[in-house]
Amino acid sequence: MKTVLVTGASGFIGRHTLSLLQAHRYEVHAVSSKVVPSTSIIWHRANLLNPEEIRSLVSSIRPTHLLHLAWIATPRVFWQSPENLNWIESSLKLVRAFAECGGKRIVVAGSSAEYTPSTLCTEDSNSFLPATLYGKSKRELYLILESFSKQMNIEFAWGYLFYLFGPSEHPDRFIPAVILGLLRQKEIPCTHGKQIRDYLYSADAASAFVELLGSSLQGGINIASGQGISLQELAKKAAEKIGGMNLLKFGSLPPPANDPPEIVANIRRIKEHLKWQPCQTIDQRLDETIAWWKENLLRSV
Repeated sequence: MKTVLVTGASGFIGRHTLSLLQAHRYEVHAVSSKVVPSTSIIWHRANLLNPEEIRSLVSSIRPTHLLHLAWIATPRVFWQSPENLNWIESSLKLVRAFAECGGKRIVVAGSSAEYTPSTLCTEDSNSFLPATLYGKSKRELYLILESFSKQMNIEFAWGYLFYLFGPSEHPDRFIPAVILGLLRQKEIPCTHGKQIRDYLYSADAASAFVELLGSSLQGGINIASGQGISLQELAKKAAEKIGGMNLLKFGSLPPPANDPPEIVANIRRIKEHLKWQPCQTIDQRLDETIAWWKENLLRSV
């Protein structure tokens, strides 16, 4: 029996992994700071920043697989928050407890923020020079777990996530902020919007993590669309679907300091080894996201 412990299970990506893991015949144990009742998922309420709760959780489940998605993700705050250091510490305790309880395979969510900004980020040829505490913390955890997993004879894979969007995203992030502004017919201040980014739908990211967990692939793997799109083009696509092109005020905000002009992932490795790629276009996924926000707004009225 394959038993998986999923951290961040009620989060932006985690919620989409649960039914997929069940379809792959895992016994799924989901941990969250708030329990979401389910008849088929075994939920656990736990504070992963508490070492005693980590040990108790892992020793009671004794999972064969660990999908570790939990981390601080508050928009704008997470980039330089000291809480990133707490998540390094708690992640190490979690993985150590997993290893001591006989765990076999670990997959952890990393970030494109670990890379030196590059036009095309490739796992085995790019340099890694993170510019934020968040990126540095993720990178340090990767290096430690890479060494520890070899020592403990555990399979270890790390998914570098790039830019995500989809239902339930924090409303302060770029795509939901644009969609909500258009739906509310309010002006939307933007930077010049020429930055090119690699966006992936949250449910597609979840499917990639599930495929990675079930494979024997190890090391760092990019999880992204492999396609770049400018923020301006993305916002205009939303405006074409909703209406209100005149509400987009490009150039009314200064871009962030040291904002890279282009960040796109090379996804050759995941395509070749796992035969994975996004199942729909960004246009189709944007339609689904807009529909979700429309329904969400109606419910809140």
